[in-house]
Amino acid sequence: MPMTMTQKILAAHAGLPEVRSGQLIRAKLDLVLGNDITSPVAIREFYGAGFDSVFDPTKIAMVMDHFTPNKDIKAAEQCKTCREFAKKFKLKHFYDVGPMGIEHALLPELGLVAAGECIIGADSHTCTYGALGAFSTGVGSTDMAAGMVTGEAWFKVPEAIQVRLTGKLRPMVSGKDVILRLIGLIGVDGALYQSLEYTGDGVATLTMDDRLCIANMSIEAGAKNGIFPVDAVTEAYMQGRVDRPYTAYAPDPDAEYVRTVDIDLSTLEPTVAFPHLPENTREIGDAGEVAIQQVVIGSCTNGWLSDMAVAAEILAGRKVHPDVRCIVIPGTQQIYLDCIERGYVKTFVEAGCAVSTPTCGPCLGGHMGVLAAGERCVATTNRNFVGRMGHVDSEVYLASAQVAAASAITGKITDPRTL
Repeated sequence: MPMTMTQKILAAHAGLPEVRSGQLIRAKLDLVLGNDITSPVAIREFYGAGFDSVFDPTKIAMVMDHFTPNKDIKAAEQCKTCREFAKKFKLKHFYDVGPMGIEHALLPELGLVAAGECIIGADSHTCTYGALGAFSTGVGSTDMAAGMVTGEAWFKVPEAIQVRLTGKLRPMVSGKDVILRLIGLIGVDGALYQSLEYTGDGVATLTMDDRLCIANMSIEAGAKNGIFPVDAVTEAYMQGRVDRPYTAYAPDPDAEYVRTVDIDLSTLEPTVAFPHLPENTREIGDAGEVAIQQVVIGSCTNGWLSDMAVAAEILAGRKVHPDVRCIVIPGTQQIYLDCIERGYVKTFVEAGCAVSTPTCGPCLGGHMGVLAAGERCVATTNRNFVGRMGHVDSEVYLASAQVAAASAITGKITDPRTL
């Protein structure tokens, strides 16, 4: 039976020769992930069920990234619960203030995820690792608890949508514009519990940072997972990071897809998702005059070094608009160090930006950039729901690092190509 990339990975981890869409399977896990918000819930379920051991302390990762450094007493207690659990069960991959990064940037950087692996995480953007040719998906904290104990999870094998990419992106257009175009085309529930499988000649022209961004936001179209084929770009990224054998799965030529969506990369424009859904997209030329009060450049979607580089290029020698607060958050400590060594941090500070240790804080309206009523923010984050970044009467506009940096300078949504 012909299978997609996702079906092949799930079949291998279920110990089956083949699987079909809709089939219920139990699959072995290569990694179980949690953060400082979701892990405490899983830990309570773990103890509540009477468990006293984990399946493999080398295959569980906890990253303290949402409210760290701790913003209040509750956040401190959450992290304390995780620290004590990690110490008790000798978890190898526990990342706290200092060594930590934003989880979905940190794990690929450290080589904790690899092609062909099966990964669950108690965070919806766990689908990021599909950029490396892995099956990865977000789950609830109860499923995380079960995964920590058994090393397995139940799945319904998803149907698949083929996203066929052709052409090559033009300057000042990035992976963020690709995924916003896709979500704009199919909607926030257009791939509900389906696999988005990215194929076509255009894939080879995308950087790993582009792919990580696209896979990350596949969930914003409702997808169970997003996944890219393993090619030379993937292999180069994993080299020196992944120290274990891995398997690259390719879809069969006659694999079954419920639909195919074609995107010519060469036709894409800088794109902005207006409030209050990621599907509410407009090309930059149709954005109109939208004054803003805040810009956030960072998150698990666009906190990559390439995002820092293009933001620094645009901000160099310029000043952030006096009506705008610009917050820059590198995705990991290594990216932060690279920004220091390349002079990006100096550029950001001289332009009038605040530069933060890695954190998810502003993305979910937690800390480090909460919005007041009536304020608007251009953010390189992944969600712009009502109240996502603060007050219910605030607004979030999703865009690339290019658009965000340009908008920080002008005080309104701006095409970076016009500067």
